Amino acid sequence: MVLCPAELVKCRMQALHEMKVTGRTALARHSSTWATVKNIFQSEGLLGFFQGLTSTWLREVPGYFFFFGGYEVSRSFFTQAGQCKEDLDSCVYHPGVPIFHDALKGWSCCKKRTTDFSEFLSIKGCMKGCHSIEKPPEPFRPEDTSDKLKAKPSTELIVQSPKSAEKMQRERPSSDEPRQPLLIKVSRSLEQTLEKLKLASKNQCPEGGSLCRAEAIPDVRPGTTCKNSGCKVIYKGAENETEACIFHPGVPVFHEGMKYWSCCGIKTTDFSVFLEQEGCSTGKHSWIKKEDKKLVSCRQDWHQTSSQVVVTIYAKNPLPALSSVTASRTVIDVHIMFEGDKVFQAKLDLWGVIDVQKSFVNMVPTKVEITLRKASPMTWAKLEHLQSSSQPRPDQTETDPMDAEDPEGVQWEESDDSLSWSEEGDEEGEEGAVSK
Repeated sequence: MVLCPAELVKCRMQALHEMKVTGRTALARHSSTWATVKNIFQSEGLLGFFQGLTSTWLREVPGYFFFFGGYEVSRSFFTQAGQCKEDLDSCVYHPGVPIFHDALKGWSCCKKRTTDFSEFLSIKGCMKGCHSIEKPPEPFRPEDTSDKLKAKPSTELIVQSPKSAEKMQRERPSSDEPRQPLLIKVSRSLEQTLEKLKLASKNQCPEGGSLCRAEAIPDVRPGTTCKNSGCKVIYKGAENETEACIFHPGVPVFHEGMKYWSCCGIKTTDFSVFLEQEGCSTGKHSWIKKEDKKLVSCRQDWHQTSSQVVVTIYAKNPLPALSSVTASRTVIDVHIMFEGDKVFQAKLDLWGVIDVQKSFVNMVPTKVEITLRKASPMTWAKLEHLQSSSQPRPDQTETDPMDAEDPEGVQWEESDDSLSWSEEGDEEGEEGAVSK
């Protein structure tokens, strides 16, 4: 058996350790150790010494490692198992997690709930086991992958500055544009109300009744003047029934010193010239004075949103078949006939520009709402751009000093269910019939 220099040193060292240790032997041990190392260095050299030491370490260290490692593992295992067996019922705990919901407090592993936090802390555990010095792991929480937490891409907003008054005036469409009728939407409640009024009128005058026949065939006396506005033909006999009647179907307008018919628009300041204006329509003579239609003023209001303007006219039981609203991009003409043969007319020169195709009219039993769609989303400073040239109102009608009589068939009257256009409009302006 050949030993390397390091093993020789080790063997000699063991032999020295077995010797009885005295003062002299201890000194001899140290001297012999150094002498042995010195001899090995002299015989084998430095490289041989370390080669022997390395081979010894490679042969013995794995054995030491497995021996001591197995010893430590077995010791800890059997020690813990023994302790757990002895203290199996010593730890009473909650394996779940605390829950706080709707003021109730409890553990997920138990069903007991309480509102008092001190009682919650004193709830006895529901499971027995060994004590542990390790903190229990945190409950797993799934990651929120919803789109709400994702950063939204920033969008650049370009805000356009408001247009100046001069620029808006330059871009404003002409008020002479052709007008289009707006769509009229009739509510179900208004249809039911008008149906009831129609049935009531039929009950007052049943079909074929003697009273109705007497009113339908009146007695016309010779010398009677045609009641149509602008016609001056006098009734002489049955031959006049076949003649054509040339008349004005509209109503007279007196506004700011001007006099004209609403159907013609030929304006004049001379009342005599106004009376001599020839009619613009042809029809049959009317020898019996028809029940006058009352031109009235109605209370109106308006409000706006970011996209539309709503003009409200308070007229009771409007008649959709006899009413119309026409509009261009800057002007609207309103003609509403409602209960009691009353007529409301107005022309509004709007402050802003509207989209005619998307505008419409809503009729309900108590009012008429004209919804105007804005051409651009902007706030209107007011409803009218200029003072609207609407039909004359009772408090605005001008009376010519020479006007002893007014055209027939027209009465200026305040609507019973409305307020005046002006704040001081409590007086009624009435004008007599025009002599034919």
